[in-house]
Amino acid sequence: MQIVLYQPRIPPNTGSIARLCAATGTTLNLVGPLGFSLDDKHLKRAGLDYWHHVTVNVWDNWEIFKRNISPDSSLIMTSARKGICYTDHVFSEQDLLVFGPETWGLPDSIVGQGKHLIRIPIWGEVRSLNLATAAAVVLYEGYRQTGKLN
Repeated sequence: MQIVLYQPRIPPNTGSIARLCAATGTTLNLVGPLGFSLDDKHLKRAGLDYWHHVTVNVWDNWEIFKRNISPDSSLIMTSARKGICYTDHVFSEQDLLVFGPETWGLPDSIVGQGKHLIRIPIWGEVRSLNLATAAAVVLYEGYRQTGKLN
């Protein structure tokens, strides 16, 4: 399993997700254009000293990323409002978990290229979960289902 951040905008979220990836041995793909520099102090602060423990692939754009993924991979798109509940999705080790930018989510043109669309249920008045929180919830469920947590 890998995490894919499509055009991330908020450095601390990306740093927190990098830390998540370091803790789980998960590859992180950053698909540009990014909303910050990878040298950003906020990005490094959130990731602390874990960046050297993360396999990070940086892609200039979606088309280049897509050309370089394995044909065995499945793009699992995420949404705050649409799709099936993430716990109803059957995850596989080849899944690429795609998360959109914090401010607007994945565009329909990108969502349409995925194999599945999943969401985390939200009860209440908030618009969405924090990106790093959502990535952790979905990734750990995927690893639970595939047996990596044992």
